[in-house]
Amino acid sequence: MKSAVMYQWCRQLSVSGRKCLTLAEMGCLSAVRRKHTKARYQADPQAKERKIKSHSAAKESSVSILRDPGVVLVEKLTKEKLCEVLMQSVVYMKGPLVVINKPQGLSVTGKQEEVSVSLLLAELRQCLGVRDDLHVVKAAPKESSGLVLLSSCHVTTKRIEEFYSECRKLLRPIATYCAVTVGVPSPAEGEIEVALKSERIGEQDMVVPVMNPSKGSLERREVKKTHTQYKVLDHTEGCALVQMQPKTTFQNQLLVHTTLKFCTVLGDHTYSARVGKVLGEDIYLPVDVALPRTQLLEEPILRRMHFTQQQMHRMPLHLHLHQLQLPSEHGEGKPVFISAPPPLFFQRTLQLLGLKLEEPTERI
Repeated sequence: MKSAVMYQWCRQLSVSGRKCLTLAEMGCLSAVRRKHTKARYQADPQAKERKIKSHSAAKESSVSILRDPGVVLVEKLTKEKLCEVLMQSVVYMKGPLVVINKPQGLSVTGKQEEVSVSLLLAELRQCLGVRDDLHVVKAAPKESSGLVLLSSCHVTTKRIEEFYSECRKLLRPIATYCAVTVGVPSPAEGEIEVALKSERIGEQDMVVPVMNPSKGSLERREVKKTHTQYKVLDHTEGCALVQMQPKTTFQNQLLVHTTLKFCTVLGDHTYSARVGKVLGEDIYLPVDVALPRTQLLEEPILRRMHFTQQQMHRMPLHLHLHQLQLPSEHGEGKPVFISAPPPLFFQRTLQLLGLKLEEPTERI
């Protein structure tokens, strides 16, 4: 009310102290304006274009990954459409080897009624013009996006598998993943070593850490020692872009390992409940209590991603098999490194959170 009165008072004061213009003077002033004044877009032809671009950039910066660029929902695609997606995702093709960059959510083997990479191999072979049958050598798991190595030659496959077996014995990583994590691992570079086992909790089979495994459980292979190298590539408030190189293989190894650093992979709705806070301090919750649930994010991160907690069940897993190592063609010399970019939704998330992904190094 006060501001309205002040505005009216100032307006009256301005009018009373101003010289009144005659009609003739007003006509002259109008003519001067018409003669010497140009519209902004006429004086600066690029102004209109800049305004449009600025509006477009502002609109883009306020759009979540669900709308732009969107997430590929594998379960809603037909077999033909999925084959088309895989055809467009070929990143390497030489001799008997074919490498594709699969979308997140696509199973490699899958159940009988489930569409999978294996089920599409015959169509893929025909579309690519490969003479012999294709088979899977190495692949990102269903929940992750990333590289799938295919081969049409069993001799070549055996040579690659022997190379991978030797790398595992020497604890040399052959795969490089990148992940967006909620929380920043500390220290920024290191190794996670813990024994894991699969255990029935409630109605689900879950992977749990075993802090002091017995010799017998290791010998019976009920428990397996696992190793992962990691390095924080970039970080911002509350989030990080992390490079991970598993030296061993175990179901959900990377998801469980990140929880042990009081971090969770963005979009992990299975193990994220194990990490919590009490009075601002990170805590690790008991695995039999922390059952799978939709991941919870703090409000600042949700705002930056233009998400609501009610939408979080649609958040895809931000874990991508970024690079694979292959033996040299003739068994001598340096290994070959094949890489593939993360999916568009992953790249958009990096943009929204202010994280930057560079090409991975050959080894951490």
